[in-house]
Amino acid sequence: MSIKNEIERIKATLTPEAKLIAVSKTKPIEMLQEAYDAGQRLFGENKALEMRDKHLALPDDIKWHFIGHLQTNKIKYIIDYVTLIHSIDSLNLLKEVNKEAAKKNRVVDCLLQFHIASEDTKFGLSMDEAEDLLQSEEYKAMANVRIVGVMGMATFTSDVQQVRSEFASLKGIFTSLKEKYFSEMPAFAEISMGMSDDYPIALEEGSTLVRVGSAIFGARNYNI
Repeated sequence: MSIKNEIERIKATLTPEAKLIAVSKTKPIEMLQEAYDAGQRLFGENKALEMRDKHLALPDDIKWHFIGHLQTNKIKYIIDYVTLIHSIDSLNLLKEVNKEAAKKNRVVDCLLQFHIASEDTKFGLSMDEAEDLLQSEEYKAMANVRIVGVMGMATFTSDVQQVRSEFASLKGIFTSLKEKYFSEMPAFAEISMGMSDDYPIALEEGSTLVRVGSAIFGARNYNI
């Protein structure tokens, strides 16, 4: 399998508004460099320290997307350079990102993560929790974060209709929030959904960011 060929193959299937995030968690620097040499610039990581180390080792023009569950005590390791945090699932986490971003005089783009799957193990907000966050005085006072869209993960299942329904529900959440809270904010435009197994369905349902790892880099090694 050629990383370059896989990147080109996936990019050829993208809708005009969609971008490919190469999910490089657990993969060695050499593989990321190969993807970079093939023209890939958006990379996704789910561990802050691994992302920091790769950022230091690779070219400066890479746009780093944090896609995993973010612990508040690890924010400081990515806040200097992260392009987009996909996984804001609580007001407290957003507060901590805002606090760390203020120290660096940055405004950091973030996505609200929603729980759209049937599996309890996945993180994410409900619509009520998201509205409570957006209506809170604490959020309204934040000057160093900018919410630019939503993220969600579908259930890991072979039931295509269930996956499609879950992605459609995230698109509905995005539309509702856009109308109610972000109608005057063009930057609120991102829907992060779709991974190696289901990104074609996500694209059909309106994804603007697909997070693809194993389809590019091969099966993941969880032992490192």
